[in-house]
Amino acid sequence: MKLEDDSWCFACGKKNECGLKLSFQYSEGKLTSEFTPSKSHQGYKGITHGGIITTILDEAMIQAAIAEGIMPVTAEINVKFKRPLTAGEETIAEAEIVKKGSRLIEAHSRLIRKNDGVVIAEADAKLLISKNPA
Repeated sequence: MKLEDDSWCFACGKKNECGLKLSFQYSEGKLTSEFTPSKSHQGYKGITHGGIITTILDEAMIQAAIAEGIMPVTAEINVKFKRPLTAGEETIAEAEIVKKGSRLIEAHSRLIRKNDGVVIAEADAKLLISKNPA
């Protein structure tokens, strides 16, 4: 399967009106992105849906690999939710590649509150390296 970016990704696509429109910065092996959820991202009243949080953590790990020149897909992800994330709370997602193999990458990400650094959630993933056809 050929992996292509057409700017419609739910997490980072700029053309997707319903998407999160995340943007990323990469420096010295660490990727970051800022995100502030709104009421439209909630599950229970005032609390950001866990699927949205998982999406952010997953995308951050994928983008960390892409920043290193690798095109991966997520094979496995394990998320630990530490605290609820309420609408309007500014956060920072951080991700890094922990281990690189010939076919598999291990990555770690976390979502932290911007004002005090408290961890909202963290994830570990195994990313399968795509062999894009030329």
